[in-house]
Amino acid sequence: MRLGLLTGGGDCPGLNAVIRAVVRKAIMHYGWEVYGIKNGWAGLVAGDADPLNLNKVSGILPKGGTILGTSRTNPFKTQGMAERILENSKELGIDATIAVGGEDTLGVAYKLFKLGMATVGIPKTIDNDLGGTDYTFGFDTAVNIATDAIDRLHTTAESHQRVMVVEVMGRHAGWIAVHAGIAGGADVILIPEKPFLVDDVCDLIKRRHERGKSFSIVVVAEGAKFKHEGDVDGSLITQDVEMDEFGHVRLGGIANILGREIERQTGFETRVSVLGYVQRGGTPTAFDRVLATRYGVKACELVEQGEFGKMVALRGNQIIAVAMDEALAIKLVDEDLYNLASIFFG
Repeated sequence: MRLGLLTGGGDCPGLNAVIRAVVRKAIMHYGWEVYGIKNGWAGLVAGDADPLNLNKVSGILPKGGTILGTSRTNPFKTQGMAERILENSKELGIDATIAVGGEDTLGVAYKLFKLGMATVGIPKTIDNDLGGTDYTFGFDTAVNIATDAIDRLHTTAESHQRVMVVEVMGRHAGWIAVHAGIAGGADVILIPEKPFLVDDVCDLIKRRHERGKSFSIVVVAEGAKFKHEGDVDGSLITQDVEMDEFGHVRLGGIANILGREIERQTGFETRVSVLGYVQRGGTPTAFDRVLATRYGVKACELVEQGEFGKMVALRGNQIIAVAMDEALAIKLVDEDLYNLASIFFG
């Protein structure tokens, strides 16, 4: 057996832990060869893959990023590219491929599976918005980074009697915003699932000041949506109109607009911090290292059992296999969790 392994989409903490786990399980337990595919699906388009061994994965467990590189390549956007992946896999002698990624990377893996390619998926995203699994690795690290930032901003906000608006990642779902907001004691949390009125946010902040609180912390996900009276869906704030290969625009900037409006309507001095890519980098938490390791081992077991077209998932405390297309459904923030967070608003 020659196993292919790739990491696609945005980088996140824990990817190297998965690579290490797959290589060790495949070589030590099954005697397989493992080929590391470079830069996500782009590597199979170009036929760019190198053998991985135990020495190459030694010491990478605590490192952020991915030693294989990554990209947002969509082989189904260009005619003939998917067929090239199938051909190159055969030329490289790859019998099965483990794809580590989010909805886009796993969506490609699922389509290739339907074309006859033996694929297994591992769910990865700091946004924790993949269906079929309770948690994706990378999420816990991102939440801890965001929580630490909120803790630090608390001291500045209180010292200067300011409103601090903190923008975190979260395109479709506000998992980071809610978890970090609750853990960091945010006074307002704004998420994509709940389009908001600026007037409501300002009212909550004014209410705090009326109670004698001279500062406020507002946490907003990058994909949160402004709405106006009578508006239901709200509108996204984007950095530009260009789309990536999967049709996504670059989000970001909502905190700057919101901060200006809060200061204008309330008269309270307001500052903005956009955490951005710092949430995706650096050393993974212990939780993410363990989860990524468990995912990598289970993925190898699925390959050994011939369970292709499946994705490994965490349900409760068990690592199970689910149909890969379950990952393609966006998992939104639980209503009960947001209601819990809202108890502490204002």
